[in-house]
Amino acid sequence: MPLIGDEEKNEVMKVLKSGQLTTASIEGGQYTQKFQTSVKSFLNVKHVFALNSGTSALYAAMLSLGIKEGDEVLVPSFTFLATANTVLLTGAKPVFVDIDMAHYTIDPNDLKNKITVKSKAIIPVHLFGHPADMGKIIEIAKKHDLRIIEDAAQSLGAKYHEHQTGSLSDIGCFSMYPSKIITSGEGGFVSTNNDALAEKLKLIRNHGISQSSDVTVLGSNLRLPQMEAAIAYIQMSKLPSFLKVRRRNAGILTDLLSGLNGVTLPTEAKGCSSNWYLYTLALEKNRDKILKYLLSHRVGAAIYYDTPIQKTPFYATKGYDKFILPNTDNASKHVLSLPVHPGVSEDDCVLIASTFRAALESAK
Repeated sequence: MPLIGDEEKNEVMKVLKSGQLTTASIEGGQYTQKFQTSVKSFLNVKHVFALNSGTSALYAAMLSLGIKEGDEVLVPSFTFLATANTVLLTGAKPVFVDIDMAHYTIDPNDLKNKITVKSKAIIPVHLFGHPADMGKIIEIAKKHDLRIIEDAAQSLGAKYHEHQTGSLSDIGCFSMYPSKIITSGEGGFVSTNNDALAEKLKLIRNHGISQSSDVTVLGSNLRLPQMEAAIAYIQMSKLPSFLKVRRRNAGILTDLLSGLNGVTLPTEAKGCSSNWYLYTLALEKNRDKILKYLLSHRVGAAIYYDTPIQKTPFYATKGYDKFILPNTDNASKHVLSLPVHPGVSEDDCVLIASTFRAALESAK
């Protein structure tokens, strides 16, 4: 449930009264520019461009890097479909890489084994709000001359060695879907420190049309409308408080759930700071029974992602189910996420923890 207050509603009304609901300007409208400036400051990057979804962000990133038919892009399978779908939309082939079981992010060791002469880019996903092992990923990318697109859809505010996720690679891609750290309803944005890529990204989101009305690159209508940009701009001012509450809630759950047999709680890797997008733990057994108990007792637990991408019907029929990913399969059968979003109070956390303990007992 997104936290939308009077501040966002007031800004939306200003947009409606202005009559300027969107703009085809290459620079974007007033609220788009204000939002982009706030994100640049937060991420400490040179360029940010608002787009109409996180999926559009990934797609624009790949177009800007010239990824095309015949290329291979290395991606995890334990993530949302958009990460791989956008690779297919460019005509390239997703090559699925296994994850590490500590934080469910792409495994650098398996990544090395999947690189071929056709490999063009790596898309590490900062899953559940925890950074991927970017140090090792960057080292591998440099060795093999690969580009990196960070899928930071879930990780706004997470840090890898004091650097914000989305600022460590060629391009960072973020989502503002209602369940994300901040929302604009639908929306997303890209970040980069590369001036040449920035110029391409600016054009790609606007049909490839330049300031002089020339079409120099392939693009589409990926713009963020002004009402959504107005909401996003206000949401950015609330981001520090959102992150603070998520960290508090995660800490309460960890304190109250530590020491339970058959339960592996989430942790932060050394030098990393999660934004606690989701509090994802692993259960040795009875995962589905425990979920059913939690839901029946009004705890909004969920399972992400019980079917890895390569095993979904569409990908399986195209032969992607031949990828052997043991850790991915393991995680899909054992993880469970508990709510820690800013709408959850300290008392709610205590109730969630006690209900979880009761669910464990009930499932024995």
